[in-house]
Amino acid sequence: MLKKQNKNVIFPIFFPLIAVYFLFTAANFANADIFKYVDEEGVLHLTNVPSIPNAKYVLVIKEKRILFRYNIDVNKFDQIIVRASNKHKIDPALIKAVIKAESNFNHQAISPVGAQGLMQLMPATASQLQVDDAFHPEKNIEGGVRYLRYLLTLYRGDLTLALAAYNAGEKAVSKYNNQVPPYRETQNYVKRVLSFYNSFK
Repeated sequence: MLKKQNKNVIFPIFFPLIAVYFLFTAANFANADIFKYVDEEGVLHLTNVPSIPNAKYVLVIKEKRILFRYNIDVNKFDQIIVRASNKHKIDPALIKAVIKAESNFNHQAISPVGAQGLMQLMPATASQLQVDDAFHPEKNIEGGVRYLRYLLTLYRGDLTLALAAYNAGEKAVSKYNNQVPPYRETQNYVKRVLSFYNSFK
């Protein structure tokens, strides 16, 4: 993360360099988005991983996703998925759909905000679910499916709301009176998962 007192100077000088740097290191993240925020002292911060609670991040560059995995085996984790499905009473096709939308079956995936693994668990969520290694396929799927079962129970089987909460959080769904939040990302996410779900079924 970069810090400079003069925010009128840092942005034009360092922004192109940072954009190029993260473009070439995009393989380590889901994409190379760059965010900024200004702290209480007026210091401008640029980062590819928004990690400070309550900071008002603004997306300043969004890189196109760079894909390096051409031969994706969508059946690779089927045995783990079936075990989690039987344990938590969730359709395995739904689990696969969430994994497809979240990580495209890459168990080492990391999002720009720090979500990890196949079902993209945030560190705090993984801790609450007692997942000690979010990059371990079985532990990640077990934790993610357990969380999905919790959300389905919370919203009385309403899959749309459960998926919206999985993406945006329970507070966001509650804020909009138990409706899908009006966030483009969340709305597109729900549509993608439902589309994948139908395909896997």
